Amino acid sequence: MSEQRYYRRASFRLSAPTPGELGPDEGAEVAFAGRSNVGKSSVINCLTGQRKLARISGTPGRTQTINVFDLDEARRLIDLPGYGYAKVPAEVKRRWERALPDYLQNRGALRGVVVIMDLRHAPTEQDVQMVGWCASAGLALHGVLTKADKLKRGRAKQRLQAVQRSLAEAGVALSSVQLFSALKGEGVDELSGVLDAWLEVGNFRRG
Repeated sequence: MSEQRYYRRASFRLSAPTPGELGPDEGAEVAFAGRSNVGKSSVINCLTGQRKLARISGTPGRTQTINVFDLDEARRLIDLPGYGYAKVPAEVKRRWERALPDYLQNRGALRGVVVIMDLRHAPTEQDVQMVGWCASAGLALHGVLTKADKLKRGRAKQRLQAVQRSLAEAGVALSSVQLFSALKGEGVDELSGVLDAWLEVGNFRRG
């Protein structure tokens, strides 16, 4: 499963309004989380080599359901709704504030969460909250810092360290973190390597 081609077999299965509608809690899945308009769909599309697998919207907050992409009969990628966008209806926000912690804590198939953030900006309050929820659930966490192509290499590494410091100051931390550029396809091998380890069905999911 280490070859990148594995992820290129990803196919859309369903959109679920709530975690309770994801289907049987079996096999292995990895969730992708991030602020609205941070590039989450671009990361998924770059990983899978499919430009239109995850829909990229010019309207932040538009995606308000969980999208499920099958890799095979036992493994899948979970695209969680983007968070932190003010125009999402208050009722939807409240629903996800209740549902997401329950999903992270109790979903037996969930092996880890990829938290996507913009390299150029400090982690938001919602980023810190998401990392905290995952840590409380004992889940592995991998940070993907997008838009790495916008900065020179040295500056990008400085920003990566700054993001780690900001999270530490907030009392949370990622299991691992990397730079990523969907535009240049940089970081795909590193990300797929992390997911390879997580998606081995026999692995324990909780830390």
